Amino acid sequence: MRKRRRCIDSGGWTNGNDARASGIQGSSTARENDMVELIHIDPEHIERLILDLGRFGAHGGTGVWRTVYSPEWIEAANHFSGWCRESGLAVHQDAVGNVWGRLEGKEAGPSIVSGSHIDSQTPGGRYDGALGAIAALVAIDALNKQFGKPRRTLEVLALCEEEGSRFAAASLWGSRAITGCIKPRELDELVDDDDVSIGQAMKDAGLDPNALATAERNDIGAFIELHIEQGPVLEAEGLAVGLVTAINGLRHYRIELTGEANHAGAFPMDSRRDPMAGFAEIASGVISTAERWGRPAVTTVGQIRAEPNLPAIIPAKITFMIDARHPDPEALKRLYALHETLIHEVANRRGLDVKISVVEDQVPLVCHPEIVTAIKAAAEDQGVQLGALSSGGSHDTQQMSKLARAGMIFVRSKDGRSHTPEEFSSIPDIVASIKVLAGTLYRLAYL
Repeated sequence: MRKRRRCIDSGGWTNGNDARASGIQGSSTARENDMVELIHIDPEHIERLILDLGRFGAHGGTGVWRTVYSPEWIEAANHFSGWCRESGLAVHQDAVGNVWGRLEGKEAGPSIVSGSHIDSQTPGGRYDGALGAIAALVAIDALNKQFGKPRRTLEVLALCEEEGSRFAAASLWGSRAITGCIKPRELDELVDDDDVSIGQAMKDAGLDPNALATAERNDIGAFIELHIEQGPVLEAEGLAVGLVTAINGLRHYRIELTGEANHAGAFPMDSRRDPMAGFAEIASGVISTAERWGRPAVTTVGQIRAEPNLPAIIPAKITFMIDARHPDPEALKRLYALHETLIHEVANRRGLDVKISVVEDQVPLVCHPEIVTAIKAAAEDQGVQLGALSSGGSHDTQQMSKLARAGMIFVRSKDGRSHTPEEFSSIPDIVASIKVLAGTLYRLAYL
């Protein structure tokens, strides 16, 4: 027997288009006799919110340049707070600047939280991060208007400095504060390109770095983040919405190869201690390893500095970065071991001194099975078809998983683009994803 469906029409909003009908099917876990709720969202309303938030730090035609604690970021955070208040949510900004909007539940207990970050790359686009914060607000607003108080408290969260675009070593800053993973010394040690510490930047934004510990939470039961995919998988499969099954672990290595500077013409090849030659061999080797492994293994060499950087001199030192990622914990360890073995082997064979520093190390996250099940069931309820994929990028969800059941929903990215003004997700795709998010929150907070 087919389940009876009842429509949710949030404030007279109209329905958007569903995702294309292919991909994995959800498995409903609603209680016996529960109704399956069809959620209707106004596409024009979503587009207005995206364009409105994109005004703060607008860069060129479609770009956004909104770094944490900048005037543009402060304006965006205040504007988002205003939206939350208009939706009847209790609003506060924590010690690091995360914006919280709270819809109190009827029962005591941990909150169900959804959101993402509102800082951008330099420049980025209108969708990365910001869409997840907007989607959480729209979804919770719809549930509030149709059903009133949930059983369990729902919270919207607009996070700060996920990108690390102003303070490179401060990525996931907002979620790290919530999980108590910021060391007080970082307030002074982390500086931007103008040598302004992140603690001083917080003060300049009207925040109190001495209150850092008050941002920590231990009362969150679930966290769901909606985000653009930032890759080509959903588009290639003809799907609008994706269920994230795991998030890549990653390691950023800073490698220093030191040799001996000499004349480029007069010094024989077989007598050189050339760090550039070592770099070329290592870079090619680590990338080839990931290529041989195939998806989802990835390795990138994205930054290099030669000293001296002159055309007729064999360099004395090469400094470069390696970014290695994989969603499987054991596979990731093997990938790291292969890369490190190659680095040492090349350096020893070429007579180079080598220094390897790990500057960022994030463990993989397998999304919580209860959240995965809820997302699948919500998609089935809403008639939205899901693709299943892992996330290549890092997200605040990884940090939030330390204190809550965590999961993610992806929206198709046109041409797989992100971290650029050209990033784009269509309104029909976004509406479909918000239906899935709202349905998931309904299952977690109302049933």
